[in-house]
Amino acid sequence: MEYKQLAPAPKSTAKRIKTWLIVIISLALLIWSFTDMDFGGIKPSAKQIVGSIFNGLLHPDWSYVYTGDGEDLLSALWETICIAFLGTFISAIISLPFAFWAARTKYKHWFTSRLGKIVLAIIRSFPEIVLALMFIKAVGPGAAAGVLALGVHSVGMLAKLFSESIENLDEGANEAVIASGGSKWHVMMFATMPNLMPSLISNTLYRFDVSLRSASVLGLVGAGGIGYPLMTALNYRMWSRVGIILLGIIILVMIVDWISGWIRSKLV
Repeated sequence: MEYKQLAPAPKSTAKRIKTWLIVIISLALLIWSFTDMDFGGIKPSAKQIVGSIFNGLLHPDWSYVYTGDGEDLLSALWETICIAFLGTFISAIISLPFAFWAARTKYKHWFTSRLGKIVLAIIRSFPEIVLALMFIKAVGPGAAAGVLALGVHSVGMLAKLFSESIENLDEGANEAVIASGGSKWHVMMFATMPNLMPSLISNTLYRFDVSLRSASVLGLVGAGGIGYPLMTALNYRMWSRVGIILLGIIILVMIVDWISGWIRSKLV
C-alpha cells in the first residue's frame, strides 16, 4: 500500500502579515539607530595607536609581572579576584531573602511577588560604574568601594535567577514534608533548600565570572583592582605595560571560567 506524503499546511494570511510586520519594524529600528549615531570618522592617529597596542601585546613588559612591592601585576590581579569574590559572596547571601520575596508561588499573593520583582528591577538598573562612583564618595577610593558596588549590583541579578529557580522547583518534596506533619521551617530546611542548592551554587558561580570581568573595569574609576594600573598605562602610552596587563586579565578570566565550568558540570 502506498502512502502519500501530506503537504505542509500553508501559513495563514494573519501569520504572514505578522511576520512581515516584525521584519519591517526591526529593519526600521536598525536603520534609525545608525542614522542617529554621530560618526565623525576615523582619526588619522588611529592606525598608529592600534599598531602600538598590538606591538605592546606582542612585546609585553614581563618585568611588571612580579616586583615584590605590592604594585605589580600579580598583586593587582589578586586584588581583582578578592573584590569579585567578596562582592559575589555578599550578594549571594543578601539575594536569598529577596529571591523568596520575588518568587511567585501558590502560597503567596501575586502582588507580593510582583512588588519584589519591581524592587529587583530597580536594583539592576544601576550600573556597577555608577554604584562604584557613589561608594567612592562614601567610603573613599579603593577595593572597599568595588566590593560594595559589585555586591549591591549583583543582588538584582542573582535574586532574579534565584527566584526563577524557586518558581521551577518541584513541589513534591515540600508536600511530602507537610503531609508528614512538618512545619514551614522543616519544609525550608529538608525540602526546599536541598533541592535549590545546586541551582544556587551554579548561578553564584556564573555571577562570579561576570563580577570578575566587572571588577577589572571598576578600577578605571578608582574602585581598586587591575583597572587602575591599566588606566595609568593607557594614559602614559606604556603599551608594553598595557600588553602584559591585558594578557594577565585574559589568562585570569580563562582559568576562572574553566574552574567554575568544571564545578557547574559536577552539580548537574
